[in-house]
Amino acid sequence: MATLVCFHAHPDDEVIATGGAMAKAHADGHRVVLVTATRGERGEVAPDFLRPGEQLWERRVVELQAAADVLGVDRIEFLGYSDSGMMDTPTNDDPASFWQADVDEAAHRLAAILREEQADVLTIYDANGGYGHPDHIQVHRVGVRAAALAEVERVYEATIDRDRMRALLEAAVAGTAEAGDNPAVTAMAEEMLKDGGPTMGSPGALITTRVDVSAWLTEKRKAMAAHASQIGPDSFFLAMPDAGFAMAFGSETFIRRDAAPGLVETEIV
Repeated sequence: MATLVCFHAHPDDEVIATGGAMAKAHADGHRVVLVTATRGERGEVAPDFLRPGEQLWERRVVELQAAADVLGVDRIEFLGYSDSGMMDTPTNDDPASFWQADVDEAAHRLAAILREEQADVLTIYDANGGYGHPDHIQVHRVGVRAAALAEVERVYEATIDRDRMRALLEAAVAGTAEAGDNPAVTAMAEEMLKDGGPTMGSPGALITTRVDVSAWLTEKRKAMAAHASQIGPDSFFLAMPDAGFAMAFGSETFIRRDAAPGLVETEIV
């Protein structure tokens, strides 16, 4: 049995980027540990969604536990930083925010968990944090340093196959049977294809590892729905039909750090 540690920025990131791989690892008998840098205090929430006096971070912690239960997570830990908000917003300057954290200090916090768990595999994000969110970029920086401190050799950068994403967006705009004809999905696809198309993620040629998680899509979708404050039933993630969801989320992609040229893998643990 191996131990997989997935390091994420906020509650809900874990299921979007690595939910299938986590559920698969659990099903295969491995230990799964989830670490989030923040409790997602700066997320957006619909008016009147929270109970009187309830703070968003409180709800997101509850949602995270519910999603983790679906995915088979054995342990959840928080590094204790505050959500930094989107790039170039005033909340980036909050001294308590993860974006302002000393990388070495934060890395030591994560490394302590990695050592305690005797982690075999660590997942982080690519260097741009997938789409440029400051906390995601910081996850990359802190994760790389923590892996070095704890001597974890197998480190995977969760990323998006940019080329495949473009193909899926074009299919959604074309209204193929797999993508469905949901107007909200189509409108989002059209918006993302503007100005040269998506820039998030990484070119397909850089991806070393593609994990087939199609057998765990039910768990992945249920775990997404558990994050109801951030992923509503009409969201891009949940509005698409089953076939479209399988196209978009049936494979999770990674870049293995320090991989040999030409490496092609189908597993992270």
